[in-house]
Amino acid sequence: MLINTNLLAGVFLALAVALVVSFLASPVVKAFAYKVGAIDVPKDNRRMHHIPIPRLGGLAIFLGFIVSILLFAKMTNQFRSILLGAVIIVVLGVVDDITPLPAKFKFLIQIGAALIPTLNGVQIHVLSNPNLFSPNPYWDMGVLSIPVTVLWIVAITNAVNLIDGLDGLAIGVSAISATTVLVISLLVSEVQVAVVMAALVGACVGFMPYNLNPAKMFMGDTGATFLGYILACMSVEGLFKSWAIISFAVPFLILGLPIFDTAFAILRRLAHGQSPMQADRSHIHHRLIDMGLNQKQAVATLYVISAILGLSAVVLTTSGELRAMMIFVSLCVVAVVAARVIFPKEVREELHEEMEELRDHGHRAEKQEKAEDAAPPAGEELEQENLPGLRDGNSKTSQEETASALADAEPKAQEPDGWEGEEDQ
Repeated sequence: MLINTNLLAGVFLALAVALVVSFLASPVVKAFAYKVGAIDVPKDNRRMHHIPIPRLGGLAIFLGFIVSILLFAKMTNQFRSILLGAVIIVVLGVVDDITPLPAKFKFLIQIGAALIPTLNGVQIHVLSNPNLFSPNPYWDMGVLSIPVTVLWIVAITNAVNLIDGLDGLAIGVSAISATTVLVISLLVSEVQVAVVMAALVGACVGFMPYNLNPAKMFMGDTGATFLGYILACMSVEGLFKSWAIISFAVPFLILGLPIFDTAFAILRRLAHGQSPMQADRSHIHHRLIDMGLNQKQAVATLYVISAILGLSAVVLTTSGELRAMMIFVSLCVVAVVAARVIFPKEVREELHEEMEELRDHGHRAEKQEKAEDAAPPAGEELEQENLPGLRDGNSKTSQEETASALADAEPKAQEPDGWEGEEDQ
């Protein structure tokens, strides 16, 4: 299938401009984050970082995206409504990154932002029927189109936010998903969707140097919810509207990783009698860390999974279900074999380092116990206060050394077991 040269040129320019603006805006946004106090402090065991890090990086992503869109995208009423909703999501994210807001309040604002494009025609009207034995190949959503569309937009907005737990994870997965939609839109010559996705990919790539491990800046709720919102709205404009006739599974494959992680998190919390909005430390990326992978290995693993799902979606769109299934299974087998070849040695090294740290901690604790046992009881100290041998300050020095040892050991005893978790959720 031939791709229009003018379309390719417009897509490349949109991507390049978004990348440059996002990259150049990142240090400015970083300084602004410090000024307004939008700092992520590692205060619980869900966070992976150990020092305060600014978390307003999503503003740089938004700036790169919006500049590129204003220059290269065609402004229709539907797309204007998407941009208006995106501005609301970004403002909400900025406020939340500076002063955390209640989850229910944010949820209501997200519903309002989702209603804006939905009521302006960005709706899921028809879905291909996943039931192969049904005589009706399509589902007409009818009156359900509005609530289903709002549910989809809000769900994907929060799904991307929920996987934002490791350096570079959410932005990388979003860039891969946007690239997949970009490729499909180029194959079917969907100009508007292609330009928007190119701008989104460029904005993500421009911010990546600041967000990859070790991260210099987090994108915070500002970036994660914005990326989820744009991906959700453009999937409705493109995947559900133009290509849902091809397959029901295409948008779910492209956004498969955040969808699965969110669904699993909700079911897990409900099974434990918790609120679905309650944060925990059992997301996919946390489980990979607990298996012994470091941050870079866990993120790379999830990048590969997201890329496999995206490639399967492209094949499904262009070549049909059978080839897509064959590609998917083949890539999964290759990924599993590669993981077993690459990771075991590195995992053993990580575990060896952890065991050494535990041994050092045990030695320090043992020395502390011996020091406590060697120290005389309080009663004896009082009785010996007037002895000549203790008037020269030796007792005071011994007490100071014991207190110093206890002070050195106390913070280490308060460290949480395991790894620290995600920065935002």
